[in-house]
Amino acid sequence: MVTIDRRAIPDAATESHWQAEDGWSIRRIDWRADVPKGSILFLPGRGDIYEKYLETLHGFWTNGWNVTASDWRGQAGSGRFSEEPNVGHVDDFATWIADLAWFWKNWAAQTPGPHILMGHSMGGHLVLRALAERAVDPDAAILSAPMLGIHAGGVPYWVGHAYARLMTRIGNPARAAWKDSEKPGSRPSERHKLLTHDKARYDDESGWWALRPELKMGPASWGWVERAMDSIRGLERTGTLEAIDTPMLIVATTADQLVDTRRIITDAKRLPNVELVLYGDEAAHELLREADPVRDQVMATIGAFLERQTQ
Repeated sequence: MVTIDRRAIPDAATESHWQAEDGWSIRRIDWRADVPKGSILFLPGRGDIYEKYLETLHGFWTNGWNVTASDWRGQAGSGRFSEEPNVGHVDDFATWIADLAWFWKNWAAQTPGPHILMGHSMGGHLVLRALAERAVDPDAAILSAPMLGIHAGGVPYWVGHAYARLMTRIGNPARAAWKDSEKPGSRPSERHKLLTHDKARYDDESGWWALRPELKMGPASWGWVERAMDSIRGLERTGTLEAIDTPMLIVATTADQLVDTRRIITDAKRLPNVELVLYGDEAAHELLREADPVRDQVMATIGAFLERQTQ
């Protein structure tokens, strides 16, 4: 098992920035293997920071992979769309798809294959949408608790979407959609229960916020909520997911209180070349940062999938 200081950038990694097609500066971090098995590009979730996943990414590198992780434009250390730096806003998810397509083209040309595209939560949703739109062409993809649906207490998506659209029209779309924590109605003191059973790994995030205050982000904007619902509903169109033949691994948990696991299960049945591995009450949303008994299983499953892509 690889052990690192989760609150320090590993010596083997290099932080830098890449320029989007329109010149927007976006952070990245890279590990280069001596004799790489291939290359992995990891994309985090909404309001997320790649610092939270150093343990996992460094582990992939230790197992022989070139590894890159990137921010999404407008969050973490890559600027903001909102005048309120704590609010996660976006004009449209298509902006992120365009950024990913631009970065992918250049990154894949500069790194050895097989090329693996990996996304967590919102990152997983954007990976799947990019595949559906033929914006990227990885040899395989890995999705961790992908945001293929939002946990909304049974409210139909069209109703939630209509309400979010209304809220963007009666006020500033960049204003916060809820007060704090990860979703409406959840208290900050209970936030860690939504994410992981491992309190030490959970506390790494606030540790990084203390070291790098500019990374902190809280609730999403009404504009983000409306665009997220629109993007999710866009994947419902018949034939959209059915046309994606990229080998894919999805890991998720039925106990997830942020993304809708029922939608993950439904969408997985539409994908022609997918392996779906589900966990239960032992796992919360951040499977890559769970307590060791779960995380070890998740990492072993991902490791086996990666090895199959090299054969």
